[in-house]
Amino acid sequence: MSFKKITIAGGGVLGSQIAFQTAYSGFDVVIYSLPGEEKEIKNKLNTLKKTYLNEIKVMSKSKDFKTWSRGIAGKDTFNEKKCTEKVNNAIKKIKITDDLEKAVKDADLVVEAVIENVDLKREFYKKMAPFLKESTVIVTNSSTILPSKLAKSTGRANKFLSMHFANAIWKNNISEIMMHPKTEKKYFKQIIKFAEEINMIPLPVLKEKSGYLLNSMLVPFLFAGLDLYVNGISDPESIDKAWKLGTGAPNGPFEILDVVGLKTAYNIVLMYVKVPSIIAPYNFKGMEKLLKQYIDKGKIGKSVGEGFYKYK
Repeated sequence: MSFKKITIAGGGVLGSQIAFQTAYSGFDVVIYSLPGEEKEIKNKLNTLKKTYLNEIKVMSKSKDFKTWSRGIAGKDTFNEKKCTEKVNNAIKKIKITDDLEKAVKDADLVVEAVIENVDLKREFYKKMAPFLKESTVIVTNSSTILPSKLAKSTGRANKFLSMHFANAIWKNNISEIMMHPKTEKKYFKQIIKFAEEINMIPLPVLKEKSGYLLNSMLVPFLFAGLDLYVNGISDPESIDKAWKLGTGAPNGPFEILDVVGLKTAYNIVLMYVKVPSIIAPYNFKGMEKLLKQYIDKGKIGKSVGEGFYKYK
């Protein structure tokens, strides 16, 4: 293993997933949390434990490898007993603390997964810097903020880069790894190796690009679907069917939006409302109004049972 002790800064949805997957893969993990968050994080970890165990049972009965959770194991590495043991041991390998110095002082790698706000991230890095070993590498899981915007605050720009995970890390096991101009390539290579060690498929991003690879393709696709709806061209179900039946894809844009969450979609749309139509020819004002109507009614997506569709 290139690293031994891993600290995850932030125990939110992705922070908890990264922590569990890393511990599942055999690493010692510390989650740095805000005061009072420990109980909530433990609940997330226990939910993940149940999810992994359920996925292992499904994998043991299915010969359709395309449906397997690749973050848990591949068809050549899957062993039900060993995978189950790894899940049960994962919880034991994770510690949670709200003491920043204790959380990071022995860390070989810090994965920052705090709230998506430039100023808060910069403030966190400056606060953390005095407690780190000289050799500690830092990565940000940010999905929208370029690493060069944060690098100076870390105090170790050469050992800093982005490592972005997709949601449902055990199933969607990709990790987009992006350098900034001052990142030393040896640390870029170390993070690629680490991604492989936690059963991710590393996707190198050699130049800074907002949206990385996945979101650079996904966001315009979702905008196109929303644009068809808000302009009265068709309805969500028909738009989704057009995409799925025409391409063989498993989900259409509105089904994806329900999974992503309409609040997240709304925040992304707000970033584009004032963009001139000649640059981005979509009806963003119409999207903003539509999404706000759904959000105001509590229809924020699959997580609450209703978004563009209803779920049991």
